[in-house]
Amino acid sequence: MSLMYELLKKNQDLWDLFTRKEEYYPEKLDKHQRFLFSEKYLRNASEPEVSRYLIENGMQVEFPENQTFAVCLTHDVDDIYPPLSHSLLSSAYSFKRLNFKDSANQLLWKLKGIDHSPYLNFSKIMDIEASFEAKSSFYFITSEIDPIRFRYDIEDIEHHLGEILDRGGEVGLHGGYYSYDSPEKIKKEKQRLEGVLGKKVIGFRNHYLRFKTPDSWEILTDAGFSYDSTFGYYDCAGFRNGMCHPFSPYNLDRGKEIDILEIPLVVMDVALFATSKSFEEAWERTKNLIDTTASFNGVITLLWHNFVFGCSFRNDWAKLYEKVLQYCFDKGAWMTSGEEIFRWWADRN
Repeated sequence: MSLMYELLKKNQDLWDLFTRKEEYYPEKLDKHQRFLFSEKYLRNASEPEVSRYLIENGMQVEFPENQTFAVCLTHDVDDIYPPLSHSLLSSAYSFKRLNFKDSANQLLWKLKGIDHSPYLNFSKIMDIEASFEAKSSFYFITSEIDPIRFRYDIEDIEHHLGEILDRGGEVGLHGGYYSYDSPEKIKKEKQRLEGVLGKKVIGFRNHYLRFKTPDSWEILTDAGFSYDSTFGYYDCAGFRNGMCHPFSPYNLDRGKEIDILEIPLVVMDVALFATSKSFEEAWERTKNLIDTTASFNGVITLLWHNFVFGCSFRNDWAKLYEKVLQYCFDKGAWMTSGEEIFRWWADRN
């Protein structure tokens, strides 16, 4: 057993938090079959108690070029064709601000062809990140069924995936809504993405953040993934198991380590803005989580959906992303993809 596990086992409360013992046999789940967190628990979500304990008891973390903390930048690609509701909202938003060209483009992009979709914006996102010497991960859907609408065929955007790889980014799998508890479905989706990419896929995050502790980790290990970044909150921002560092999960039922690295999700745009009353509050909460992570030489994972950068009515969300990148850049953070975090962490351990 690793020294980290041995250390945590000396503190039963922290061991239970780290392993998320209460999630093994939940009394109640939400409509998407996700664990329901109590309000009392969520109030402590901004405190990485387990990482604090590990650092105070001798855990040492290092990053390239003596950078003191890392930011894992990620994007879930839920859509590449804007739903009609998005197009109407964006068009109206631009029209109110007298940006008539954008207003028209939001509604008429189909007339110019699929490549003119405002959500095929990976180049734009990478340009923003490159200005801060950063790169990121993009997780793509390859499942054929979805509870709301058809998403896209991954084969249609093969050259866009190639550009992401050419620019040093990562392409990972965004597991289908109905796939999170099915080894067969996840393997099939992984193979489809690898067939388009022509290379192995090592990173994963599930659609709707559907996740079951510890079963999902075991399924992903069996499917051949090296790391996961689903493990976070769908309804707030914070540290789900008190960790602001990547970690190898522990299966209490089997009494053994699971052979996968979890790079826990800390801030998701949708949850952040749904629980913040203003742009300023969303910024302050994110800044505090960044500062906390930096103080423990940790890794903070951010999820900003690609649609944010293509729809006018989410302009403030895009502005916050750039503000966060600037802040982390000024603090000397290593801002990179999940794949690079995994490789660095695996080499050190």
